[in-house]
Amino acid sequence: MNTARRTLGPTIAAHGVMILYTLIALFPVFVIVTNSFKSRRAIFRDPLGLPTSETFSLVGYETVLKQGDFFLYFQNSMIVTVVSLALILIFGAMAAFALAEYRFPGNALMGLYLALGIMIPIRIGTVAILEMMVSTGLVNTLTALILVYTAQGLPLAVFILSAFMKGVSDDLKNAGRIDGLSEYKIFFRLVLPLVRPAMATVAVFNMIPIWNDLWFPLILAPAEEVKTLTLGSQVFIGQFVTDWNAVLSALSMAILPVMVLYVVFSRQLIRGITSGAVK
Repeated sequence: MNTARRTLGPTIAAHGVMILYTLIALFPVFVIVTNSFKSRRAIFRDPLGLPTSETFSLVGYETVLKQGDFFLYFQNSMIVTVVSLALILIFGAMAAFALAEYRFPGNALMGLYLALGIMIPIRIGTVAILEMMVSTGLVNTLTALILVYTAQGLPLAVFILSAFMKGVSDDLKNAGRIDGLSEYKIFFRLVLPLVRPAMATVAVFNMIPIWNDLWFPLILAPAEEVKTLTLGSQVFIGQFVTDWNAVLSALSMAILPVMVLYVVFSRQLIRGITSGAVK
């Protein structure tokens, strides 16, 4: 009985802490969503209050759907985010597998070179990137954003995935080779399923910065037909007047896909972060 209590107590406490942290993290989201359903006066008068019959208003959502092409912006953001994440995961996993599995001259130097991308922000090279995109004719295309975000996410992906792939059993891979599996089949059939938590971790860590980024869409793809959701929402923010109803409504709709993807990857994300922390 005492042993069960000693085991159950820390578990309940850990769940309580996780719930508390979740509520704290979701509080700003709650404030944004509730205020998006209130009139402008109510937003400033009682920002933490819930909408009532007197303060309830959908004017923000009406403005977002009428002014600009919200669904086009949403589509552009989804294409850029999903394609960038797919490229980051597949190329990052391949590079990590090569670094973790094969020993060759310059292995450590190559790993260090890729890790430097984590410490050096890609925005430092904005001018050079813009000149490169202009020379290749990729300005005002979603391809430019996808290439930049893929390059931005690869260093972190390789750094995380290589550490996990080093922990994959050599006996399992050698057994696959004995059975006649090629290196590609070993990678896709044996290794990738075992590092799914790490893949989910990389996906979440890269998804949010890509979805919320304003810098590169503003520099590389400011044209109306290729605007992302974050850039398209800036139309409601003026130098002297800001339509807060529309801004909060746009942010509320922009939060939804990120929340859905986070819920999808959350279990694998937690496993990826805590893997090896508890024995």
